[in-house]
Amino acid sequence: MIVTILQLLLSMVSGLAVGFTLGLIGGGGSILAIPLLLYFVGINDVHYAIGTTALAVGVNAYINSLSHLRHSKVNIKVGIFFSAVGVIGVVIGSSIGLITNSSSLLILFSILMMAIGVFMYLGKGRKEPEIVQGDQKETTPKKKRGKLGIFSILTGFSSGFFGIGGGFLIVPALVYSTGMEIDQAVGTSLLVVGTFGIFTAIRYGFSGSLLYSVSLFYIIGGIVGGIIGARISIRMPKDTLRKVFSVIVILVAVYVMFRTVM
Repeated sequence: MIVTILQLLLSMVSGLAVGFTLGLIGGGGSILAIPLLLYFVGINDVHYAIGTTALAVGVNAYINSLSHLRHSKVNIKVGIFFSAVGVIGVVIGSSIGLITNSSSLLILFSILMMAIGVFMYLGKGRKEPEIVQGDQKETTPKKKRGKLGIFSILTGFSSGFFGIGGGFLIVPALVYSTGMEIDQAVGTSLLVVGTFGIFTAIRYGFSGSLLYSVSLFYIIGGIVGGIIGARISIRMPKDTLRKVFSVIVILVAVYVMFRTVM
């Protein structure tokens, strides 16, 4: 597939928006990236759009997590555990998603997003008391790993089934399965989004449905947008961040529903 210079520049602008979203709320990147690539950049093949944005979103998510890591807003152990277990769900979910009608997928996708957006808006961020053992602190005790594992597989399944990074699912899953604050859940979710994105990109790369040049420009724009988004995320009040996150999820859900039924 031939890519023009204009499309590359538009990819960078799209990456800026995607990176900002990832840095700000820890998710939503692939939700924005795929429609941007299809309708704004003009890459008309859906398979190329999925594979290309998966690589860009995955790399940007890893890069953007560094800003959160520097401010101690990433729980690395939880992120690694969530990613490792969630990949199992990704494989299963993507296999089922491939044989599901695309319109049905999008309708279910938008309904799920609306439900999660409302749930997060009405809910409250919680934080479990930290268990201190010597010089180490653990925010996710061993007794909660089973619960976290279930959320990981379910979230991974949803991510694979709908073909997206899943940050909008991962953040609330982290909040309600571990009790961590929303700002730390945002930072931790970036590690998971990155893992899911890279695994998806590898799969599509083997099939030849990946535009590396477009991904590169997406990544460049995403780095700048991610830095801006992460700085705003860190400075925003926790309750405001939660509400902004939920409103964005609901708005995107309405847009997806509208585009599907019209």
